[in-house]
Amino acid sequence: MSRNGGAERPLASVVVAEPKFRAPKGTRDILAPESARRRALVDVFADAASRAGFGEVVSPMFEDMGVFRRIGESTDLVTKEMFDFYDKGQPARHLALRPELTAGICRAFVEHRPVPPWKVWYEGPQFRYEQPQAGRYRQFVQVGVEVLGTDDPQADIDVIALGAGFLASVGLSRVRLLVNSLGDPMCRPVYMEALTSYLQSRRDDLSAQSRVTLERNPLRVLDSKRRDDRSVIDSAPLMVDYLSDESAEHFDAVRSGLESLGIAFEISPRLVRGLDYYTRTTFEFAAEALDASQNAVGGGGRYDGLVEDLGGPVTPGIGFALGIDRILLACDVEGAFPPPRSALDVFVVDVTGGSQALALCDVLRGAGLGADRAYGGRSMKAQMKLADRSGAPFAVIIGEEEVASGELTLRDLRGDSGQRRIPRRALAGEVRHLLETHGV
Repeated sequence: MSRNGGAERPLASVVVAEPKFRAPKGTRDILAPESARRRALVDVFADAASRAGFGEVVSPMFEDMGVFRRIGESTDLVTKEMFDFYDKGQPARHLALRPELTAGICRAFVEHRPVPPWKVWYEGPQFRYEQPQAGRYRQFVQVGVEVLGTDDPQADIDVIALGAGFLASVGLSRVRLLVNSLGDPMCRPVYMEALTSYLQSRRDDLSAQSRVTLERNPLRVLDSKRRDDRSVIDSAPLMVDYLSDESAEHFDAVRSGLESLGIAFEISPRLVRGLDYYTRTTFEFAAEALDASQNAVGGGGRYDGLVEDLGGPVTPGIGFALGIDRILLACDVEGAFPPPRSALDVFVVDVTGGSQALALCDVLRGAGLGADRAYGGRSMKAQMKLADRSGAPFAVIIGEEEVASGELTLRDLRGDSGQRRIPRRALAGEVRHLLETHGV
């Protein structure tokens, strides 16, 4: 009953309205702690690339459409998946959001002419209008490297070793390295003639999609994962059987180098990757923890003619790109690379109104420690719940008694040290000492 003797009115049910706007199809919001995990993964890659002599390049997220046409007019990436638009210039320029980064890096090389060999690494979002799948979105983040200005097979080995080492460093143990050679302009035409002749003879056995691909670029048929095409592809001529002496020697050097480093790999003679600019060495990292049809976590290869196609001098190049989403999916299956611990060291619990927390957080942050606090004059119990959820290993409690005594109560939230009083002036030093002692 209510105080006036009437019956209690039931509480109105809370109705949560559907949001008016949602993230576009194929995109999503990445919240903490997953966002911190992704940033940590990129940081591991940045460290590995920097230690191998690569400098970071930050390139535009959109380029002239012509830059990406060099990827290959016959590829789905150019014909179907590009987010392109016209700007407001007079005349309007045809631009596109970058679907990959190699072409943009080559454009930057032509524009700035750095001294070769130019070794760069990058990270950032790419955009492709394709059907979202597990670990594949319309906006996605990749990390990668490029080496421009040398055709030495030692560069191929270094690049592949960097990718393999990075994947191992984040805890992935079930990754297969697939390697192939796509030859050079001297031997590729002979192979293409043989491949085209074979595929035309088996045209009726191909899927409808692959028959269309055959007309545009026969090599792309080998990329098909459709069951209808499997038997045709399995009997197709192999590029490795058509390599020129120079390409065969280059491929042998790459394989020998990988063996000398103890890097396990498999020859995959039908590996062509999805872009037209590849020559000679091609490779892919496949995570066995993922479904076989969607297990590529990255790959790359040589693109010795791309810089010339963009108006630059003869400049061989090699690189790779790795997909952050697929890598983290594989890490989830293997139980690897958990989110990093909270960046907070201390959560300040202030039951005097909030001004004390403001001052203490300022002192702690100024001393290089992570500190947070509550707002709105919450109760001691509510603030302690926030402290526990924050991930901070320690809480500092201040009430009227602590203010009067010039002391603070320091509580261990994650261990068995309990709590104790410390002088207010000693807070930062004591927290730092405890963090070092506990190995946090």
